[in-house]
Amino acid sequence: MKRRKAAVWILLGQSNAVGHGLPMTDDDIIRKPLENVYGLHRNRNQSFDSRELVWENYISSGMNLAEEQDNTYSIANCLAKQWQMQIDRGNPHGLPDLYIIQIAIGAEGVTEGYMWHPDREPRLIPGMLGTVDISLFPFSLHIFRLLAQSFAAHNTEYDIIGVHWRGGENDVTQTKEYLSEHLEDTYAAIIEAFGDSLGTPPLILHRIVCPDRMLDMDPTGKCLENMHEINRVFDRLQDRYRNVTVFDPRSYPQYEEGIRGNGLFIEDMVHFSSDVNQWIANRILEEYIHNTTRKDN
Repeated sequence: MKRRKAAVWILLGQSNAVGHGLPMTDDDIIRKPLENVYGLHRNRNQSFDSRELVWENYISSGMNLAEEQDNTYSIANCLAKQWQMQIDRGNPHGLPDLYIIQIAIGAEGVTEGYMWHPDREPRLIPGMLGTVDISLFPFSLHIFRLLAQSFAAHNTEYDIIGVHWRGGENDVTQTKEYLSEHLEDTYAAIIEAFGDSLGTPPLILHRIVCPDRMLDMDPTGKCLENMHEINRVFDRLQDRYRNVTVFDPRSYPQYEEGIRGNGLFIEDMVHFSSDVNQWIANRILEEYIHNTTRKDN
């Protein structure tokens, strides 16, 4: 029997990975399950006790395995819809089925006290922001370790086309000394553990580019300098690991220097607008098509 092929895309992080504050319009909500895009619904996969992944045709609610905030313009929902639309148009590029894993909770960094910290004891309390309490690092590893057997059971060959990290904003509240001493090692531990469970797929760190929010939080500039330090860590990780790259959201075509928010954020100056998320999703899709076409040629 010929093996099917699939693409796997993973989104991790905090509120910008959730799509916080970006409710989809009624017309854009994905209610009818997509035919060629799949996800992991919380109802059947949000557990440390699961022994297999249960994939379902994608809808825009319930597919974030962490926080309960649904029907948002997260990159995950945007990419799912655009991928299906490309296939529905006749699929001239031969896109495979897409499988999405999304694990994100708002306001959670990787340093001590946050849910992404690698040394946090396993814990899983589901719910909305303010109630949900999940040790995100061990939970993500649990999900990742089930991935290979999930596709093997369905005789499917898969390729992880990207692991996107959209987080780190809350780590600016740590001291500069703490970040200098611990942050790179913390991220290295996360990256290497992900590598042990996933191999070395492309890992994309999204640069933090919200200086107005940092100055709103602390006019003295402490948070702003810590934001720069986190980005310097991202750059060093890119140099350290061959599969790690840093994506700069300021490449958005409507980015405008010299205005508050630079045309990237909603009113709170930290959450990217729905247009930015739609653009990033489109860029991911176009880059996949470009890379696949180049390989075929």
